[in-house]
Amino acid sequence: MSKNTVCLWYDKDAEAAARFFSETFPGSAVGAVHRAPGDYPAGKAGDVLVVEFTVAGIPCIGLNGGAEVRHNEAFSFQIATDDQAETDRYWNAIIGNGGQESACGWCKDRWGISWQITPRVLTEAMAAGGDEARCAFQAMMTMRKIDVAAIEAARRG
Repeated sequence: MSKNTVCLWYDKDAEAAARFFSETFPGSAVGAVHRAPGDYPAGKAGDVLVVEFTVAGIPCIGLNGGAEVRHNEAFSFQIATDDQAETDRYWNAIIGNGGQESACGWCKDRWGISWQITPRVLTEAMAAGGDEARCAFQAMMTMRKIDVAAIEAARRG
C-alpha cells in the first residue's frame, strides 16, 4: 500500500465505483477487496468494507461507511485530456453512467465524486497569461463540457 492514499467514502458502492473507474481511465485498476469481519453500523459481516484501487495512477481506497457522509466539490479528480475525442470519451462515460453535468468542465459521477475533464489546451492557455488566458477563460465560462476547438479559437483571439 502506498504511503499516501486517497480515501473515498461510499454508502455501499465502493466496489462498483472502483470497477467503473478501472474500465474508464487508463492506469486504473481494482486491487484488493476486503470484507467486514463483523457487523458494523453501515453493514453486516461479509459485506464489502474497503476496496483498494487506482484512478489514473493515483492510489485510492473506497470505504463503504454508510450514507451519513456525502461527497462535494471540495474534492475532485482532474483528468488532463489531449484532444476533443478523449475529452468526450471521459465526459460521456461519467455522464452516461448516471452522472451529471456541471460548468466549466466539471461533472459528477453517479456516486457524487466530482471530476474536472480538462483539455491540456485550456491549461496551456491559462498558463500563458494575458489576453490568451483571459479569452480562453471567458470561453470556458460559457461551457459545460470543454469544447477544444472553441478554446483554441479563443486563444487566437
